[in-house]
This record gives sequence, C-alpha cells and structure tokens, in this order.
Amino acid sequence: MPASEQIINETKNWINTVVIGCNFCPFAAPAVKQKTIFYRVEPAASMNICLESFLQELTRLDDDETIDTTFLILPLACIQFDDYLDLVTAAEKLLSQKKYDGVYQIASFHPRYCFAGAPDDDAANYTNRSVYPMLHLLRESSISKALEHYSDPGSIPERNIQFARAKGIVYMKMLRDSCSSDID
Repeated sequence: MPASEQIINETKNWINTVVIGCNFCPFAAPAVKQKTIFYRVEPAASMNICLESFLQELTRLDDDETIDTTFLILPLACIQFDDYLDLVTAAEKLLSQKKYDGVYQIASFHPRYCFAGAPDDDAANYTNRSVYPMLHLLRESSISKALEHYSDPGSIPERNIQFARAKGIVYMKMLRDSCSSDID
C-alpha cells in the first residue's frame, strides 16, 4: 500500500483533475481554495474499524467548525463494490442512530462505482469513480449555503452524466487513472 501522504496526494489530484476539472461538483473548487477539506487515510480493511474511523470523523467535524468536508479514504477496505455499498449503508445507519440526520451527509466514491441499473462500462459511472474507496462527509449547513448561490442544483447529476457520456469511457477512465500510480 502506498504511504498515506501519497494516497492523500492522489486523492487531491483526482479532486482537482476530475471533480473540479470536469465540474462534477461546482462547490468543490471553493472548498479546495479555502482549505476547508480534511483528508484521513484509514489503512485497515475491517468494516468495523472503518466505521469507527467514520464516527471519529463525525466527532472531528463537530469539534472543528473550520472543516467543511472530510474525505475518509479507505485504500484497503471494500475493494469489491458490493462490500463498499454495505459500508455506505452501515455508515448512513450510524449517521441516523447518532442523530446526525440534517447535520452531515455522505457522498460515496469508489474505483468501481456503478450506478444502480447502469452497465459497468457506462462512462457516467466515472462521475463517482475515484482513485480509492472513500466516504465523503459533508456539512449540511455548508451545502445549504452553497446552494443559495446555485440556480438549479437538481440539474447537476444529469449534466454530469451527459458530460461523462459525451467524453466516453476511454477518456473518463484515462482521466481518472492519470490521478494515481496504482489504479487497476
């Protein structure tokens, strides 16, 4: 496994190259510029340890108002996408159990991300295909504030899908893969 610093740098590269470069999230560039993103690498493969780290990151967000969003990067966990979906479900359940509904939300990214009902080779999957499995924790208040200045946020997913499909799977895969030295 690459060192944590390399994993974080590759994640930052993916955010800059893919997420911001393709404008998949119009709110990402300001967060990067304002340095309100926290990155944590959890090297364990165990789902239980990953969920403990997830809870620790919720506490970090509670304790540090200068952090708007956290990327919990899981390079060895949930290599299979179905396992990752189980982790996301468990994390969302914890979010609710800990009374964080409406406070934080989770965005999900995985190297083999595949939207429900979509074929694996649909370029649209690359809107959520990252360099590593990760849970992206976001403050609801920051999202609400950002949405005040965006006229049609509901159009973002469809615009992203259209963009990725117009570029094609070869381009989208090449773009994502260029962010890491270790993509399969």
